[in-house]
Amino acid sequence: MADKKQLRIGLVGTGLMGRAHANGYNRIHNFFPALQYEPKLVAVCSRNEEKVKAFAAQWNFESYETDWKALVAREDIDAVDICTPNDSHFEIALACAAAGKMILCEKPLARTLEEGQQMVDAIQKAGVKTTVWYNYRRIPAVTLAKNIIDSGKLGKIYHYRANFLQDWTISEDLPQGGEGLWRMDVGAAGSGVTGDLLAHCIDTAMWLNGGITDVSAMTETFVKQRMHQLTGKVEPVGIDDACLFHCHFENGSLGLFESTRYARGHKALYTFEVNGADASLKWDLHDMNRLEYFDHRDESNLRGWRSIHITDGDHPYIKNWWIPGCGIGWEHSFVHQVADFLKSLEDGSKCSPTFEEALQTQKVCAAVIDSANSKSWKDTHVDGKYVW
Repeated sequence: MADKKQLRIGLVGTGLMGRAHANGYNRIHNFFPALQYEPKLVAVCSRNEEKVKAFAAQWNFESYETDWKALVAREDIDAVDICTPNDSHFEIALACAAAGKMILCEKPLARTLEEGQQMVDAIQKAGVKTTVWYNYRRIPAVTLAKNIIDSGKLGKIYHYRANFLQDWTISEDLPQGGEGLWRMDVGAAGSGVTGDLLAHCIDTAMWLNGGITDVSAMTETFVKQRMHQLTGKVEPVGIDDACLFHCHFENGSLGLFESTRYARGHKALYTFEVNGADASLKWDLHDMNRLEYFDHRDESNLRGWRSIHITDGDHPYIKNWWIPGCGIGWEHSFVHQVADFLKSLEDGSKCSPTFEEALQTQKVCAAVIDSANSKSWKDTHVDGKYVW
C-alpha cells in the first residue's frame, strides 16, 4: 500500500534459515496488514551466482549479490538479515554496525562469548537496532506459557526442565564441514549441540524463568574422527554430540537440560516443563499448538492436566491467521518475529532478543562448555537486566 513505510531488507544466506526468513517477510503483507511498516526485499546474497539468482526469483527479491560486503555497502538497504553459518556472524555484524545498518541475526549470536561481546560493543557504539532469531519464543503456545508465568498463576517456581533431541549424526560415515554439514565443524559452528540446540532451550528458559546463575555440565563426542568435506582428510571432531547440564536460576529454581544428536527416533523433540507451587505447564514441539496445564487449585475431583488447544483468537498471534481450531506451523514463528520487528519500528520498543539479550544465552553456553571441560561448577555471569 502507498501509505506504508518500507524496511528495505538485504538477506545474506540462502540455506534453510534463509528460506525460513524469506517466507516470513513474504507473508507479512497478507496476514499483518495493520502494521505501519512492510518489508521490501531489496537484495539477497550468496556466493553461488546460479543459486542466488534462482533464490531471488523464487522469494521475490529485487536483486542479488555474490559478495556480502557489496550488499552491506548498498545505500538502498536499511537492515541486513544474517542467515549464514556461525563463523561469519561476527564479521558481517561488525560491518553492518559500521555502516549503520539494522541487524537481524540468526542464532546463536556468535561462535564464542568473545565474538559475541565484540558484536554487542559494536552495535551499542553504532546505535543500530538488532534482533536475534530465537524463533521458538514466538510459537503461540510458548508465548502463552510466558503470559501465564508472568501472571503469577504458577506461584513460586521450583523446577524448569527441557530437552532437544535429534538423531541425524549417528552414522560414523557422515563427514564434517562444508556446505550442509558445517554444524559438524567446530571451526564453523563454535560448538555442537550446545550452541545449535541447547541455545534455543536456554533462551526460552531465561525468557520464561529468568537468569541462569551457574551450571554443571558434561558433554560427549561419540565419533572422535570424521572425514572433512573441504580437505578430504580424516580429522578430529571438535564439536559436542551430546550435552547434559543442571543449573540454578536467579529465582531459586533448579534447571535440568539435555540435548543430543544421538537419540535414535527423534528428529526434533523439543520439550520444556515448568513446575510451580500452585501450577505447572509443559510444551512439546511435536504438538506445538497445544499447551499442557495443571492447576492444583482446581476442585480435587476435577484436578488433572488439561490440554489447551492454541488456535483461538485470544491466543497470542492467532487472530492474524485462521478460524478457531485450525493450527499453524513452525514457519509461522518467523512471520511473527518479522511482525514484531516491524512493530518495534513503530513504537520504538526493542524486538527481543536483542544482541545484548542473546549475549546472555552465549554466556550460559560458554559456561556449559567450560564446566564440561573442567568438570566443575561454573558461574554464568548473566546480567539479569537483559533477561526479559
